[in-house]
Amino acid sequence: MNQRRPDIHDLTGLRTFARLAGAALVASAAGFGSYAGAAEPARPDADGGAASEGDLPRGLLGDMGGLRPALARHGTVLGLTEASEVTGVLRGGLRQGQAYRGLTTLNLTMDTEQAGAWHGGTLFASALQIHGREFTPEYVGSFHTASNLEARRATRLWELWYRHQVSGSLDIKVGQQSIDQEFMINGGAAPFAAAYFGWPALPSVDLPASGGVYPLASLGVRVRAQLSETSTLLAGVFAGDAANSSSQDAQVANPRGTTFSLHGGTLAIAEYQYAVNQAAPGETQGATGLPATYKLGVWHHSKSFADQRRDAQGLSQADPASNAGPAQHRGNFSLYATADRMLWRAQAGPGAVNVFLRAMAAPSDRNLVSFSADAGLTVTAPFAARPHDVLGVGVAFLKLSQDALALDRDLNAFNNTRIPVRSHETLLEATYVYQLAPSWLLQGVLQYTIRPAAGAVDPADAARKQRIPNATAVGLRTTMTF
Repeated sequence: MNQRRPDIHDLTGLRTFARLAGAALVASAAGFGSYAGAAEPARPDADGGAASEGDLPRGLLGDMGGLRPALARHGTVLGLTEASEVTGVLRGGLRQGQAYRGLTTLNLTMDTEQAGAWHGGTLFASALQIHGREFTPEYVGSFHTASNLEARRATRLWELWYRHQVSGSLDIKVGQQSIDQEFMINGGAAPFAAAYFGWPALPSVDLPASGGVYPLASLGVRVRAQLSETSTLLAGVFAGDAANSSSQDAQVANPRGTTFSLHGGTLAIAEYQYAVNQAAPGETQGATGLPATYKLGVWHHSKSFADQRRDAQGLSQADPASNAGPAQHRGNFSLYATADRMLWRAQAGPGAVNVFLRAMAAPSDRNLVSFSADAGLTVTAPFAARPHDVLGVGVAFLKLSQDALALDRDLNAFNNTRIPVRSHETLLEATYVYQLAPSWLLQGVLQYTIRPAAGAVDPADAARKQRIPNATAVGLRTTMTF
């Protein structure tokens, strides 16, 4: 078996974790750290209004020398966050090593009425400055992305939209939107670092430009209708390819976030939400009982998708007699369901235990990933002296489609080889979010990836018989809001 050549940043055992911790803390002290528990900016509040001057966020820069109060007098709130982290593979994966990355997010939210214009409108714009190196493709080799900050280095526009509150129960949003901010999400999964606890694995792999999510966004229209006190309908129609990327990497095709693509068909999403025992605005606890939210959804993409096994003549694409391109299927779709539920809440204080679950499936013939699911448990205030800390454990799973597996077997049969056949991949994560100050968090992450790349062959094995080894990774993230 071939020996791996050690990287200059090879990591071993506890010494590695100490180096990671030191690097992250140095980054924080240098001003690189900031608040961003996930790769998301602060969002305008649910009723569409910008905060008043008295309600401005109190970050590390305070009122920014009077800038924030001046903007607030014109109905505008400025948000600035920065997240920095170091992540390293201790064992397994493609190779051992570490990488630093960071994300600066700037956003502006304007209430049109407070700005002296019309009632019911909210304008929102956000920009990203992504720095450091991508980690997962170089060190882990998995489908799952180890960090929700990972993206190509760039300074780019992210979201740019206008939302109008038509009535107390209906609002419409138009413009460039990152779909992962509203659709298919589990609120209970927010503390986790791995990207697929946010936007799920299935659309990330199967849809053009991963469906138009961080660091990209898609032009579209979203409608939210409050059907009753407990029921909400969320629906949207978006450009099918946020980057007009074809076969090119979407982030390369849309490097600044200003492509404003209307190409690649249409992605339509509809989601029914049922929520009970929800806290009223400004409160932290529901009126009665423990809160829970359940969602059922479906998405449909209008473009053509290539068959995972057969060519246009019905032969396996691995067959030497095949001289046609992959068969094409018109359209693609998926069904999904999510659940967020509080299991226990302290009689006094913020202590709580929450669980979440999400699953989705798609046709096998036109999708590389036909099923994905994730679940987890979080404990808020795990210790009496740490009321704002969060402890979480979670698992994310994806399964390759039967047609994709059949093509792997066909390749072995036609080429008389015994290359490992891919199947599924599992990511386990444990995380602890430690509040150093109201505007400063420190987060430790431990991840274990089982069968990276769904059990694909290790590129370091010249004999092509060994799978990529299971990977153990650790990380430390510092997050601040300014």
